[in-house]
Amino acid sequence: MIVTIVNIAVKPENIDEFVKATVENHQYSIREKGNLRFDVLQHRDDPSLFTLYEAYESDEASARHKTTAHYLKWREAVEPWMAKPRQGIVHHVVAPPD
Repeated sequence: MIVTIVNIAVKPENIDEFVKATVENHQYSIREKGNLRFDVLQHRDDPSLFTLYEAYESDEASARHKTTAHYLKWREAVEPWMAKPRQGIVHHVVAPPD
């Protein structure tokens, strides 16, 4: 299993638009072959900060996600709403075991 945690800072005036676009991306992403989980989290103390938790069966499934029409649409839409470039960090899962 491959997990990517993406941290995103959104301009305050674009939070609602970002949420709408990201929920749409989530709805398609969870239907992808190889997707195990795709969570959209909004920070409690700062509503302009978001974390995406993406779990895929393999590197290939994760890479395939980045070629889908819904991901490309999301990426283009949300880019100008970000206060700074998003940061994605790929993780290997230690526990629980696969």
